[in-house]
Amino acid sequence: MLTLFLVAAAAGVLTYTLLWQRLQRRDTALAVRRLAARAAHKEDAGRSRPRLMETGRQVRGLLTGRLLDGLKLREAATRLLETAALKWGPAGLLQRSIALFLAGFLGATTVTRNTQPLVALAAGAAVGLIPLWYVRRKARLRVNSFEEQFPDCLEFISRSMRAGHAFSVAIEMAYREYSEPLAGEMRRTFEEQHLGQPLEIVLRKLSERLPSMDVQFFVAAVLLQRRTGGNLAELLDKLAQLIRERFKLRARIRTVSAQGIMSGRILSAIPIGVGGMMLGANPKYVRFFIDDPTGNQLLGVAIGLQIAGYLIIRKIVTIEV
Repeated sequence: MLTLFLVAAAAGVLTYTLLWQRLQRRDTALAVRRLAARAAHKEDAGRSRPRLMETGRQVRGLLTGRLLDGLKLREAATRLLETAALKWGPAGLLQRSIALFLAGFLGATTVTRNTQPLVALAAGAAVGLIPLWYVRRKARLRVNSFEEQFPDCLEFISRSMRAGHAFSVAIEMAYREYSEPLAGEMRRTFEEQHLGQPLEIVLRKLSERLPSMDVQFFVAAVLLQRRTGGNLAELLDKLAQLIRERFKLRARIRTVSAQGIMSGRILSAIPIGVGGMMLGANPKYVRFFIDDPTGNQLLGVAIGLQIAGYLIIRKIVTIEV
């Protein structure tokens, strides 16, 4: 059975490679024809640059990219990778997940000698989710680091505007004074506006790259001031003070909910510890959950209920401020 699986896996990889090469050649030829075609009307000549940019986006040549487009997940994956500041690309993220899934599935199949296909699938799925978990964790840490620097940055922009600088100049000065990740986001915001994009679009892109309530408040305040007028420097000072008060309230909530989080972790770890002790004291009793089909079902239900209980506890003790 293991030999059959290896042959099937090799055939799948070969088929994927051949399809990828064929689609890449076809897309390259299509791009060359589009680039070589001349506009027949004057209106087409005025749209030549956007059409070239659109052609560049259409040339993908990857099955994973087409799969993401079919599932309508490319945009969400792109935003997540931008938040995490990773240059993998949506297709690269999916490729890493597929590769790790195959590696986990093959490893579990080898260990169990192809006697537990469900266990192999579960192991492959767990390993395949590692890239997504890593990207989400990196994005969350980056957003938290940005939020820690953001109040000081708002006060810096406010002082710069009081000194007579324009808003765009204050943004440029901010990214020169601060470190990553705030410096990178402010630099990108300044460069996009400097290249001619409207401020409203630039700020909305910033709020999409950083899914933070503080950034949304900042964007709303700046755009509202642009439309109705007012003292933007004073508004930014009040926003910075509000963000700091939210940090204080968040710290208090974490202190109060720490006991609940620890209780959830302990309750989740008790069955694992008991199972380990039973495996050492009476292995024949525990083998029932591994060898017998009914035991496999009971073990799967127990693991599912355990995960559901832990997620419910996390949901109860997690309070967004």
